[in-house]
Amino acid sequence: MRMNTTLVINPKGGSGKTTVTTNLASHFAAQGLPTAILDYDPQGSSLAWLKLRDPQAPKIHGANGAPARAGRLRSLDMHVPATTRQLVIDAPAGASGLLLQELLARTDCIVIPVAPSAIDIHATANFIRDLLLAGRIRARNIRLGVVANRVRRSMPVYQPFERFLGSLNLPLLTRLSDSDVFLDAAETGVGIFEMDPDVSAEAREQFEPICAFAQPGASRAASSSGKVIPLTQSRWA
Repeated sequence: MRMNTTLVINPKGGSGKTTVTTNLASHFAAQGLPTAILDYDPQGSSLAWLKLRDPQAPKIHGANGAPARAGRLRSLDMHVPATTRQLVIDAPAGASGLLLQELLARTDCIVIPVAPSAIDIHATANFIRDLLLAGRIRARNIRLGVVANRVRRSMPVYQPFERFLGSLNLPLLTRLSDSDVFLDAAETGVGIFEMDPDVSAEAREQFEPICAFAQPGASRAASSSGKVIPLTQSRWA
């Protein structure tokens, strides 16, 4: 079996990349799949989350893709075990140029979390446009899904965000609410799928479409049902 890689990326900080990365990785690990997180963000939030995990929790390997500190070899820090079946990459804000190409070179699908604000939507729109024009995206048929993050209950539908997605002919995978459940998981080193179902049921239901999208082989069925549109069908292709 080959390694399946999900890239979680957004040009802006604070969009929820680490929330998606850690909960997706913990979902795979809970299924018994050899799982790793490769954290390119200099802040190392995903690696910090891993350090909080209980030793008895399903194992998730942590690798550091951020610029190496003095006296360290980046290639060693970035090592991902060959037995890994699910790799989730937490990309840094503002990734571009050679770094972005490095990220895309090993990616099977891309998940872009977006905070529903006008500033975030504008920055993400330009980023997605550039992604869809990238030759590597087309050549490798990398799939792309968008997630609305930190959606307030008082604003379940954010019209500018919906128009943004419609202009690119891209679907919305899911909406993640601005819930304390995600915050509690981040602060305790667990994933929502490892929490008490009575507490995390709503968050799990919201997150499940991301898990389905990232699963190898599940994307084709999702595309045919209208949940995910391949990049080749986008007006930017």
